[in-house]
Amino acid sequence: MPAAFDDLWIGQVASIGAGVISQEDLEAFCKTYAPTWDLKEGIPDALIFTLWSRLETEASQSWPQTKRLAVDALRWSRNPPPGELLRGRLTVMGKDAVGDTKGVVIAQHDLLDEAGRLVFSCLTRSVFQRLPVAKPPLD
Repeated sequence: MPAAFDDLWIGQVASIGAGVISQEDLEAFCKTYAPTWDLKEGIPDALIFTLWSRLETEASQSWPQTKRLAVDALRWSRNPPPGELLRGRLTVMGKDAVGDTKGVVIAQHDLLDEAGRLVFSCLTRSVFQRLPVAKPPLD
């Protein structure tokens, strides 16, 4: 999604990367943050959110996104087993120009498992830079 606000379109889909949570990652996380989680239940919701957050942070470093306003409507559909590749995608759901220099982009983020099933989704609202407005030449 390396595009300014004006170059984005509603319905646009972009990859935000992929990642794997290993058995060792799961055990270390649960030991520290979720000691009562049954490891046979798969990856806990909080660790799924952490993976999405890492993928989104890494992907957005090169975007003209200036501020994250919100992360809403968090939903977990399943808890996959460790070792499964989880892919992130972003879909532009809406956009609203706010003056000449910025605009708000509403996006749905999804994490999908290897079979393409939804694991996690959320909505974000972010401020993106707008393209400079062309000024007419002076006579």
